[in-house]
Amino acid sequence: MTVFAAVLKRDLSLAIRQSADTFTVLAFFAIATVLFPLGIGPETNTLARIASGVLWVSALLAALLSLDRIFAVDFEDGTLDQLVLCGEPLVFVVLAKTAAHWLTTGLPLIILSPVLAVTLHLPAQGYGALLLALFLGTPTVSLIGAVGAALVLGSRRGGVLLSFLVLPLYVPILIFGTLSVEAAIIGVSTKATLALLGALALFAVTLAPWAAAAALRQAAE
Repeated sequence: MTVFAAVLKRDLSLAIRQSADTFTVLAFFAIATVLFPLGIGPETNTLARIASGVLWVSALLAALLSLDRIFAVDFEDGTLDQLVLCGEPLVFVVLAKTAAHWLTTGLPLIILSPVLAVTLHLPAQGYGALLLALFLGTPTVSLIGAVGAALVLGSRRGGVLLSFLVLPLYVPILIFGTLSVEAAIIGVSTKATLALLGALALFAVTLAPWAAAAALRQAAE
């Protein structure tokens, strides 16, 4: 846990110093979302019908922009080698770096999402489900992304490979997240879809750190 706290504190400090990375993610999220009303038109019913899907797709693509920086900087400057050789459990390092990624990417996306939902005329009934679904789904995005980022370390065109690796795995998150919002809008219980998002998060936090740790050891060799 000492390693977890130290790595988390370090990554958060670096993220604060390099706040442009977080701004880039949020700017992409905002621009991608706002482009839909401009392209489709201002018809309220049409925008409200696609609002949940647009927000989720934009959030997933925005998070994808920042995944490669989870381990890439430490790999390039040799810090990763020291972390692997220090003898401490690498799983805690992965968890700390994933938590830092979520706090600097996933959490800001959640905070910004209600503001952008207004531009898409999302019905009022869907806001609570949107926030809760994002809160359950974005940690899974970071965990799966950490595995992909570890697998492509040191490869040429790693960003392209990362996209091919993780985007198919994001499909269940997108489906259940969108269904949660739509169910809330029409007055249907969201317990089932939110429970599935929670189950995905538990599954990811159980397996993803170990998979990412194994990939990091392989990359360090």
